[in-house]
Amino acid sequence: MFTLDAIEQILFNGKDLIVEQSDIEKVEDCFNFLEEFAKDKVIYGINTGFGPMAQWRVDDKYLTDLQYNIIRSHATGAGNPLPDIYVKSAMIARLGTFMQCRSGIHPELVLLLKEFINRDIYPFIPEHGSVGASGDLVQLAHIALTLIGEGKVHYKGEWRQTKDVMEENGLKPFGIHIREGLSATNGTSVMTGISIINQFYAEKLLEWSVLASAWMNEIAESFDDFMAYELNECRRHEGQQVIAEKLRTLCKGSKRLQKREHELYDSTRNGESVFEHKVQAYYSLRCTPQILGPVYDTLKNTRQILEEEVNSACDNPIVDPVTRNVYHGGNFHGDYISLEEDKVKIAVVRLAMTAERQLNYLFHDRINGILPPFLNMGVLGLNYGMQACQFTATSTTAECQTLAMPNYVHSIPNNNDNQDIVSMGTNTALLCKKVIDNAYQVVSILFIALAQAVDCLKIADKLSPAVREYYNQVRSIVPLFVEDTPFYEDIENVENYLRNYIVKY
Repeated sequence: MFTLDAIEQILFNGKDLIVEQSDIEKVEDCFNFLEEFAKDKVIYGINTGFGPMAQWRVDDKYLTDLQYNIIRSHATGAGNPLPDIYVKSAMIARLGTFMQCRSGIHPELVLLLKEFINRDIYPFIPEHGSVGASGDLVQLAHIALTLIGEGKVHYKGEWRQTKDVMEENGLKPFGIHIREGLSATNGTSVMTGISIINQFYAEKLLEWSVLASAWMNEIAESFDDFMAYELNECRRHEGQQVIAEKLRTLCKGSKRLQKREHELYDSTRNGESVFEHKVQAYYSLRCTPQILGPVYDTLKNTRQILEEEVNSACDNPIVDPVTRNVYHGGNFHGDYISLEEDKVKIAVVRLAMTAERQLNYLFHDRINGILPPFLNMGVLGLNYGMQACQFTATSTTAECQTLAMPNYVHSIPNNNDNQDIVSMGTNTALLCKKVIDNAYQVVSILFIALAQAVDCLKIADKLSPAVREYYNQVRSIVPLFVEDTPFYEDIENVENYLRNYIVKY
């Protein structure tokens, strides 16, 4: 069974994917059953056409051609190629389906796919082509095209002909035995692979958002009861309670956060009619357990769905050597992934919106009351601080809000109305990817601003030890600035840091 943690090790830490001999034997058992069972029977995709063409039986002498034809005819994608990491994730997801031993494929297809994964041979997969109904037919056909030694692959930073790369690695294309062409092209593996990468980046982004919220409240000298155990425990949502606990851990040892019982519950201050310090912080500061909690719950549920999907047989028909039967249905339909990726996309848009509002708090001197406009440590009027950074953050957040429209509801019938309701799961996963990329840019600007705000106030020594560590790390990337300076490289460098560093506390 593939866990997301194990997949993460393969994708990001260079660990090889291992296929046990016992698993190969189970794949072979399924193949042997299908080979015997298929004799003198009509089985979809073995001796019939595909899709609406299933009503036509294919002569036995053309059965091998039939399997090659679905691969070649469906390699019709368009647009930019998926980045390597997403392609590798999709191949792992496809292998996960094959390892359920319900596809009736020859083991050589499994072994060749494993070699592509471990040798970092990346098939050319265009972004556009899938409606997510018979799965990712077009994008999976592009993977299958390379597995039969055709098309092109990205290998060691270069686009090359597949056959040349395979020869260089001592690999041979897989052969057609029964239904390898259909099995290789049929299922949800590309949308699942993209979504797995989305999951990793979204989970990491949530951790940074929690850290930013702790940091924000320290800068604002908020009262600390917004994250109190007693407050958050009485609202029965796991996510809110987890986020509040993370905030308490991050803020431990802070010399900036205030105690309400010291400042407002002290009877000696009852005579004051106007309080200089805000009695309650702005919502983007004090409501972070309630805002980030649902994001946590959403990502937790999506992780479970993705693990279930990557360990599912998602092609058609399903070959079951246990009951000695072949079942026709729709396990290739991508609704589970499409709906989850819309949820993740909306949740990440919320992260970006929260970061943008926190950024506005730091930049707006009349709101925060303690910082210079746009964190400008130069000469007001002559210098501009981070004024223009807000344009980037605001416009990028606005694009996220536009992309927040659910894609799951956008079905268009096609395929002679055979596919009369489709998931658009791969489109949804790609839109989610775009939102996550955007959100990282907004949060990167926020982290630069947080560090600058600390220096404006000269409070680095009063931050909690956990937050102080990340302040130091951000400052190692973007030193304090007084004179005007271009920020585009700083934003990119901080984004790379956020994507590649793990929040520890």
